[in-house]
Amino acid sequence: MSSPRFSSSDADSSPPSSSSMDNIAEHGVGLSSPSLSLARRRMLDLVNRLHNTGVQIDIDLPQIAVIGQQSAGKSSLIESISGITLPRAAGTCTRCPTECRLSRSDTPWKCVVELRFVTDKNGQTLGQPRTESFGDPILDKSKVEDRIRRAQRAILNPSKSARTFLEDDDEDATEVSFSTNYISLQISGPEIADLSFVDLPGLIASVSSRGGNERDIVMVESLVSSYICKPSCVILLTVACETDFENQGAHNLTKKHDPEGRRTIGVLTKPDRIPQGDEESWLPLIRNEQETLENNWYCVKQPSSQDLKQGMTWEEARAREHEFFSLTPPWSELDPMYQKYLRTSNLVDRLSSILSDLISKRLPQIQIELENTIQKTRDGLHHLPKPPSGDPIGEVAGLLHVFIGELDKILEGIPHDEGLLQIIRPAQERFRREIRSTSPDFRPFEDSSLRGRVPSLFADPVFLSNEDGCEYEDLRVAPAPIFINKVMDRALAARTRELPGHYPFVVQKSFIKEFTAKWAAPAQVLCRFVHSTLSQHVKALITLHFAQFGQGVLERNVMILVQDYMNQRAETTQALIMKLIALEESGPLTLNEHYLSDYKAKFLAHYRGAREQQQNPVLAQAIAAFNPEDGPGTDAYGAKPVTWPPGTPTSPQPTGIAQVLSALAAIGLNGIHAEDLVKLLPPDRLDPALTIMADVRAYFQVAYKRIADNVPAAIDYELVRGVGRELLPTLYGGLGINGPDGMRICRELAQESPSVAGKREELMKRLERLETATRELMRVGL
Repeated sequence: MSSPRFSSSDADSSPPSSSSMDNIAEHGVGLSSPSLSLARRRMLDLVNRLHNTGVQIDIDLPQIAVIGQQSAGKSSLIESISGITLPRAAGTCTRCPTECRLSRSDTPWKCVVELRFVTDKNGQTLGQPRTESFGDPILDKSKVEDRIRRAQRAILNPSKSARTFLEDDDEDATEVSFSTNYISLQISGPEIADLSFVDLPGLIASVSSRGGNERDIVMVESLVSSYICKPSCVILLTVACETDFENQGAHNLTKKHDPEGRRTIGVLTKPDRIPQGDEESWLPLIRNEQETLENNWYCVKQPSSQDLKQGMTWEEARAREHEFFSLTPPWSELDPMYQKYLRTSNLVDRLSSILSDLISKRLPQIQIELENTIQKTRDGLHHLPKPPSGDPIGEVAGLLHVFIGELDKILEGIPHDEGLLQIIRPAQERFRREIRSTSPDFRPFEDSSLRGRVPSLFADPVFLSNEDGCEYEDLRVAPAPIFINKVMDRALAARTRELPGHYPFVVQKSFIKEFTAKWAAPAQVLCRFVHSTLSQHVKALITLHFAQFGQGVLERNVMILVQDYMNQRAETTQALIMKLIALEESGPLTLNEHYLSDYKAKFLAHYRGAREQQQNPVLAQAIAAFNPEDGPGTDAYGAKPVTWPPGTPTSPQPTGIAQVLSALAAIGLNGIHAEDLVKLLPPDRLDPALTIMADVRAYFQVAYKRIADNVPAAIDYELVRGVGRELLPTLYGGLGINGPDGMRICRELAQESPSVAGKREELMKRLERLETATRELMRVGL
């Protein structure tokens, strides 16, 4: 929020007349004039009531803060404004803030003294400020000084009862040297101005100063800064003319918080103590030519210590002040336009106007800030756990049931990209691909014939690409090729008593065992990944539901019980997976004979075709190029023969394949197709190896799809869904809720942590003062 800006152009520029001086002598500073509107007093009263609620802790309320160095004439200025006498003893009046609430009334003069505590005896901030009445209302001005002195001693001794200081005359050392707790003076009467301000302890110049030490210097500066740093604080800066301007640290502190001088009013005190000949050096301030302030510098003269000892009255002091500025050069010689910045009456009139204007401008913003802060406070309370109830067993049981319900939703699956099943699915697909990559890479060629090359004519079957997807080539981890001669060597080595041309099934089993032996590792990796992912989700859910309950004991116990239960489920799942792997490793078995036979036929045709292309490339190309639909009169490339001369009837010129098929038909072998011609070739001595390769490769397709489904299904059933089964009874039993000590256990579990309880109390007190302040605003129709 920007600093408030107020123009001083509306102030009276002419010095007081003699008739006005008579009025001052009779009524003080002249602020009790009926010209002060009722609306202005209402604004001041409203802010005073808002301060009573303590809401200034939460929002920035308009106020005037009087600051200055020690012995800057600040106390005398306060006396001249309020009409009371402050204690003059060292170590009292400047050691705690004093709030002065002045209000004009038609009732006799009265002063009410209260103590406002914003911190406890240990200096810790109270959630709700505490107000204590300090004695009966004072009706005699002469008794105010003693009451204030006693009130300050009560503030500086926070561990003792304030009442003891009303009658106690003990002047022993105080418990603290300075305090943020403050005295509130509520002064009313017919001759009192409508004004409120707070008098802050004087800044200590150095350690050698009266009452100065390093800690107190820092504390006082911090206390003053806590007031004047707020944008709605009008700073009344007192500067003593008897000391060089540059040596007064209060001005430097003010410039730190109000560098542009928008909300600072400067007050020069003790002008009668300016060394002779130096008076002119202060006039640039009054003319606002030096250290410019938006609301200007003022100059006032207060009674000296000797005047006070001689019993000078408030009225006499104001008359003496007027006489001084009217007769003493260079003040009396100032242009009339600058005379309005001299005398206490002009200063107080301007202060009252500035404060009331600031209040009027700030009220709409205060209402908005109150509404926003109330909403934030309610949100803070809403996010806190519920306070302990009278039914701890029911409360704990309810938390457990809600937790299990949310867990079941997660295990069943939620439509979210960060859901448990969504995170597991890529790992399941990776597992399927890893199993797929263990397929034996049979090559229907002899390695000696390839000279270290795999022929480009051999490729994976098209039917596999259609089944396994286009990612087959990219994601497959290619194993070492197994050439046909190696397969034949193993078959020959396995023969025992078989007839020629027959080979034992153990050959196929050996190849099958090689790839099934590779399945255990990726299956265990998948299980561990699912277990880890599941643990993370469950831990987060436990924290969400139990972290703010009690003092964290329930969360810790539930975390231990659930983690132990998940570990048991993981062990059971691992055992089931190993059984599934053992079933595959124990030997080939399937009842899906049609599926197996279909794959075998496809792989056998694939292997034989590739081998034939290598051994008989001319025949293979001719068969591939032959088109039985071309009919007679076309060659293998579909071109019609050329005749000469044109028009001569053509005779069919069949291709070689067509001629062979025609010749076979001529000897009665009908129904022969081009693809069947390869059967006329001599038998392949390695054909048994092709059959073995087709057997093994076909079984892999059956087995890998089975294990790729069964392992994820086992993990899902035993581990993922398994966590939700029997977990609630496990928690009940582990926590001992249903046992004979269930009530005691639940009561201990439900015991709220001090931090949460303190936070709730703080928020409740804040909400109370915010709502009280809102009601005060409503009273003025905002």
